[in-house]
Amino acid sequence: MTPSTLIARAIQRERSKAGISLSALAQQAGLAKSTLSQLESGQGNPNIETLWAIAKVLGVPFSHLFEMPANDIKLVRADEGTPVPSENAAFQAIILDKCPPNRCRDLYRATITKGDVRHAEAHPAGTVEHIFVISGQALIGPEDSAETLAWGDYYRFPGDVPHFYEALTDQVHLVVAMESPA
Repeated sequence: MTPSTLIARAIQRERSKAGISLSALAQQAGLAKSTLSQLESGQGNPNIETLWAIAKVLGVPFSHLFEMPANDIKLVRADEGTPVPSENAAFQAIILDKCPPNRCRDLYRATITKGDVRHAEAHPAGTVEHIFVISGQALIGPEDSAETLAWGDYYRFPGDVPHFYEALTDQVHLVVAMESPA
């Protein structure tokens, strides 16, 4: 499925949930009805401002406009993902993952040093870990699905099973998000 198709399905879904017509959404978001119609048919190439305007009117987080399959494990390499450019600045965003409804996330900056393996026991049921590598290279994850990660890689895995963090370079810097049921 193409990124345009995923965005189209998400806009349709969220517009339907909000109970708003295509015309009303277009008007409130400051878009031409034909532009919104093209987006919903998967034929548009929206910029970040357009998607933010749609999300604002629908009252949903920006990430809800990206329909992603709910997999237990997800890996996004540094050169992967669908960039959404800005129309007004040299800026683009690549959504790595969205927080499902009724969940909480804590965000951490972490450093691991080569030679010490951090073994983590299973966290409470339903916990999911999100890892984004800032620098270095590491082997991270549950024993049966650990991945070698490097700068720019993103990895999501169940945190409610034993898992580990092992630096493969002298030092590794990470952003870790711990997601748990609300």
